Amino acid sequence: MSEDIKKTIRELHIYEKKLLKELEANPEATPEQIAQNAGMDIKSVMSAAGSLASKDIIEVDKEVEKTYSLTEDGLKYAEEGLPERRILDVLAEKHQIHMKDLSSEAGIDKKEANIAIGWLRRKNWAQIDKGIVNITDFGKDFASKLDVDEKVLEYLKANADGVKLFTDDLMDGFKKLTGRKNILEVKKETSHSFKLLPKGEAILKEGFTIQEQATQLTHQQLKDGEWKSLQYRPYDINAEAPVIFAGKKHPLRVIIDEIREIFLNMGFSEDNGEFVESAFWNFDSLFQPQDHAAREMQDTFYLKNPLICDLPDGDIVKLTAETHETGADTGSIGWQYDWSEDIARQSVLRTHTTGISTKHLFEHEPPIKMFSVGRVFRRETFDYKHLPEFHQVEGLVCDKGISYQNLLGTLKEFYKKLGFEVRFRPAYFPYTYLSTETEIYLEEKESWIELGGAGMFRPEVLKPLGINQPALAFGLGIERLAMIRYDVSDIRMLYKSDIKWLRELKLDDGVKL
Repeated sequence: MSEDIKKTIRELHIYEKKLLKELEANPEATPEQIAQNAGMDIKSVMSAAGSLASKDIIEVDKEVEKTYSLTEDGLKYAEEGLPERRILDVLAEKHQIHMKDLSSEAGIDKKEANIAIGWLRRKNWAQIDKGIVNITDFGKDFASKLDVDEKVLEYLKANADGVKLFTDDLMDGFKKLTGRKNILEVKKETSHSFKLLPKGEAILKEGFTIQEQATQLTHQQLKDGEWKSLQYRPYDINAEAPVIFAGKKHPLRVIIDEIREIFLNMGFSEDNGEFVESAFWNFDSLFQPQDHAAREMQDTFYLKNPLICDLPDGDIVKLTAETHETGADTGSIGWQYDWSEDIARQSVLRTHTTGISTKHLFEHEPPIKMFSVGRVFRRETFDYKHLPEFHQVEGLVCDKGISYQNLLGTLKEFYKKLGFEVRFRPAYFPYTYLSTETEIYLEEKESWIELGGAGMFRPEVLKPLGINQPALAFGLGIERLAMIRYDVSDIRMLYKSDIKWLRELKLDDGVKL
């Protein structure tokens, strides 16, 4: 114990030592007395006290004393009467008043009259029936005597310097006044007192000297050799350091950057597309019929400005229409309906990033390796796994001779770089065939979870675009990946800006910063 006390003494700041010496001389000394006797300012005294308290050397007690007095409005009510009292005085003579006449009859403004009505009913001084305010028997009794809150007003008026405590008979009235605005003014005075703990008494018993200690050296002290005679304050290398929350990327941004890096390393180029797109590129180019449920207002945001979008030049619009109506030369019979150019011109917030892929195919010559990462928008109901705005990732490869085997190989490599073991199962998507869903294995849950979809673009998609080579496409939702990686059960957590969660979340587990 003695060695521990000696070590603590060596680490004490000079202000801590001065404070302890003052408490040794006078255990009842206040911070102000200590500041005056030790030649310190009050801020230094309180800082030293906080440090000593954290080391269990002293105990710091805090006491807050409140003083209550009347505001300017409160003094006015004490002299002229509360609004409900002034109305009661009129009722005592007339017994009833019409609501519209309250202000003029009682000499109060309309705002006060509205407040007074509530208090008249609460105090049971009056009742209102069909716009008429009638005095009650209870109100008649109070016409000649003060209520408890009015007694408090009189008491505070007589004690203009303020009141610290109220007697029991005034306490109910005080509580009523605290429930009203701009009547009571509260001044708080905070005082502190110190108490030596056993460790502090042991330190004083051991004894110490008060001497200025150096915590840093100047160039001049090093130059003239003064540093040799200085007393140095020792440092505890095991002392707890303050927690520093350094700036870092948002978890969604971390995953987006990681996915972008994976695609770039695999030889893909990036295309971002536009948030506002025509229904042609968002739906028609993907061989989705114009009466498809996904186009309804329940799923899609249609815009009023711009109301319509331009369609692309060339034969693509004509070929798309023929494909939808009859299948053209794709080998299918199409959807067997009359395709509408007006519907294709409708302006929408993109519902997926796959439209970026078809537009990219139209604007570029194969071979193509393209990816996109961007926001998409759907009319979803907010809940733990749905948002109306979220992120999608899209990958596209188009070249001679690529096949479904190339799709599976690309997916395996992509998810391997994300750190997942994958497997595939058959699926259906309206614009790909063959199609598959990708499942990843989560060791901690010992289960497989679906994460993304993929497939080979159908001829009905490629032919109108002028593409005569096979193309594979795959995608996944970033928010879903983030929920898995960061063990989040509610997708809304990713957007809540919960500073505590963001600070404590570790981003170095399988993520490249």
